[in-house]
Formats: sequence, structure tokens, C-alpha cells
Amino acid sequence: QLQLVESGGGLVQPGGSLRLSCAASGFTLDSYAIGWFRQAPGKEREGVSCISGSGPSTKYADSVKGRFTISRDNAKNTVYLQMNSLKPEDTAIYYCAALRFGPLTIATMTGYDYWGQGTQVTVSS
Repeated sequence: QLQLVESGGGLVQPGGSLRLSCAASGFTLDSYAIGWFRQAPGKEREGVSCISGSGPSTKYADSVKGRFTISRDNAKNTVYLQMNSLKPEDTAIYYCAALRFGPLTIATMTGYDYWGQGTQVTVSS
């Protein structure tokens, strides 16, 4: 059974950092691009960042550029999202998703066939 499991969320003060993990089971992650998306209360789900299967290509939403870094460790079948300089507006449920075919993008969720259950990130003083 193909499964993605996010972890690493929590409560952090503004300016703090968190590292989210997306662990895959039931399939080999290096055949898939991985995207991170987030959904805040009352808002639509939006793309945050994505990374290609082999790792060299990445994309970021303008709102997180320079603060978030996506990386992957295919040996551990895990993708990470390092989030620094967190702001209250980063508060959301963060989801990872796997993309097998199609262009590397976070502009759409089309093609992201496998999703994790999400992890809550709350940025508040």
C-alpha cells in the first residue's frame, strides 16, 4: 500500500524554525517528484515547494522563498521541508504529495496522486 506520512509540525514562535518530514512506504520515492502544500483555515490549499525525483530541481512559492528549503534523502525514502523565519501567516496544515508524471509544479495539484494526512504548523507568540 502506497503511503505518505508527514511529521514534524507543532507550535513555534514567530521567527522560529521547524523541519517537516515526508516519509514514504510501499513505493520508492526517487521515482516521484514530491510537493509540499498547505491549507490555512478558510483558505484554499496552496503549493509551497516541490522537488524532482532525482533532487536537483526545486520550486518555491514566492511567499516562502529564502525562508524554506526542500530536500530529499532517497536512501531514507524521505523528503524534508526546512522552514526558517516562520511567520504567523505560515500557520496551516502542511501536506506532502507524490507526482509520478507531468511537469514539476506547485501551481496545480493535478497529477499529485498520493497524499499524506497532513501535519499542523502553528506560528504564534
